[in-house]
Amino acid sequence: MGQEESRVVKIGCASGFWGDTNTAAFQLVHLSDIDYLVFDYLSEITMSIMAKAMMLDPNHGYALDFVSRVMTPLLKKIAAKKIKVVSNAGGVNPLACKAALEKVIQDQGLDLKVAVVLGDDLMPKQTELQQQKIKEMFSGEALPAHLASCNAYLGAIPIGDALDQGADIVITGRVVDSAVVLGPLLHEYQWAIDDYDKLAQGSLAGHIIECGAQCTGGNFTDWLLVQGFDNMGFPIVEVAEDASFIVTKPNGTGGLVSTATVAEQIVYEIADPQAYLLPDVTADFSNVVLEQVAEHRVKVTGAKGCAPKDQYKVSATYPDGYRVQVSFLIAGREAVEKAKVISDAILSKCERVLALRSVPAFSEKSVEILGIESTYGAHAQDFNHSREVVVKIAVKHLFKEACMFFASEIAQASTGMAPALAGIVGGRPKASPVIKLFSFLIDKDQIQVETELNDQRQAIDILRGTSDLSIQKHPIGEVAKFQGNEIEVALIELAHARSGDKGNASNIGVIARKAEYLPWIRANLTEENVAAYMQHVLDPVHGKVIRYEMPALNALNFVLENALGGGGVASLRIDPQGKAYAQQLLDMKVKIPEGLLK
Repeated sequence: MGQEESRVVKIGCASGFWGDTNTAAFQLVHLSDIDYLVFDYLSEITMSIMAKAMMLDPNHGYALDFVSRVMTPLLKKIAAKKIKVVSNAGGVNPLACKAALEKVIQDQGLDLKVAVVLGDDLMPKQTELQQQKIKEMFSGEALPAHLASCNAYLGAIPIGDALDQGADIVITGRVVDSAVVLGPLLHEYQWAIDDYDKLAQGSLAGHIIECGAQCTGGNFTDWLLVQGFDNMGFPIVEVAEDASFIVTKPNGTGGLVSTATVAEQIVYEIADPQAYLLPDVTADFSNVVLEQVAEHRVKVTGAKGCAPKDQYKVSATYPDGYRVQVSFLIAGREAVEKAKVISDAILSKCERVLALRSVPAFSEKSVEILGIESTYGAHAQDFNHSREVVVKIAVKHLFKEACMFFASEIAQASTGMAPALAGIVGGRPKASPVIKLFSFLIDKDQIQVETELNDQRQAIDILRGTSDLSIQKHPIGEVAKFQGNEIEVALIELAHARSGDKGNASNIGVIARKAEYLPWIRANLTEENVAAYMQHVLDPVHGKVIRYEMPALNALNFVLENALGGGGVASLRIDPQGKAYAQQLLDMKVKIPEGLLK
């Protein structure tokens, strides 16, 4: 058998975010023959939550459930099957995560070595960073005086080194999501750190599975094709020494692994597909080739790489006032009109009282009436006669007390305003800190990356990279010419799509269902047309759309800059991460010859 003759390393991913199902690790450990079990827990939001937790308790600041709910019941099986584990569950306190896990290992009488990767936490360098007059990489703002967290995105090399040193489990803080997969591959195959095509392929394997079941049918445009949502299979990559790999899932589990589900994950949360910037490699995913080799088995080849940049990206978070949000049901006739009047009345009253107390108005306000397609902006269908809507009001203010005053004034609307206001979600709302993201670049030689194993620290040599990155952009592919006799259909007839977020930007990857549709998609989905269609989410001053080509996937990637109202926990929107943007764009009307569609 070909696959058995040539060696493969099998890596399963059991977590796409902090809060993902705890059943995934059990499934992968018991129902597959993986060599590595990896977890991705971290996002910018998660880092700020963990930083706050560590302030309250110096033993916290990591994914507590990784140790207590996931690893504790599985450790004996993991040890028996000789599965190695790599996880960024360390968050802002990887040493505490290591200590907690080592206690469990000791209590269970096991002999497993736990290593940690250190160096990403730049909080001790705050004074030094302030002196460098660092600017935010997108807005140009100065580094805030008080940070909640500050972490560099490290790469896969220290993970590979920790495994080389004999670690059975590697815990990291902030690393790029794909590093938990590339690290084991560097260890297993001892790829040269300048064999950039292999590093790009290994990073792509990590990129595809790092969001868990999203590549096995979760979040898929054609979701009706997916069976077994109640038992979704989590992804496994089977990687050969030449870095080609197969994406699959455990037998007998739900989900779907097809060229389409994998393609959607490839375009998820990327910007320029020719320059996917990682600490170990600058990867080019634009000419990746997918092949369905068997049911639930997709072969992936074609990623290319070149030298990485000589800087790490750093994500810092800082407090920026407070926010409060409330949702309530309004029913009966004129529900939409009642929702608008009540929302305006609550906000007007609160701001009038604040002014009387010489307190500034809310720095930001958001009213979204859910049930009338408010997230679609001008493209909403007419649901204004709905007799049941949910009102979501959110405000932001420098002072917590102003937010609490707003929260206290919601209840009065249920008896003192229009009828049938009911079901305030979660009772009286509480104010919470607004945590904003501040991204910047730092020279790699300013950071000392280390591993710790058996109480021994070891410095890790990192390839510096290049300051000169010039990529020859793909020319625009064939663009169809409109003849005037085309029919109009929704984009979903021609394509499937996936959207995601990076900071305050969203991307929408659009993949043609047939190669012959792509010239027509290009003709319809110009940067200007997409910006006009999505203008309700774009910042009116700084928002813009950039289109990128992905020829081998018959895909286009659209980056919507400044499109999330601040993004993450800074945004007051119901969709602060742009998860529904692809669904909106798929409703856009496009023109195509009737004969071609048939």
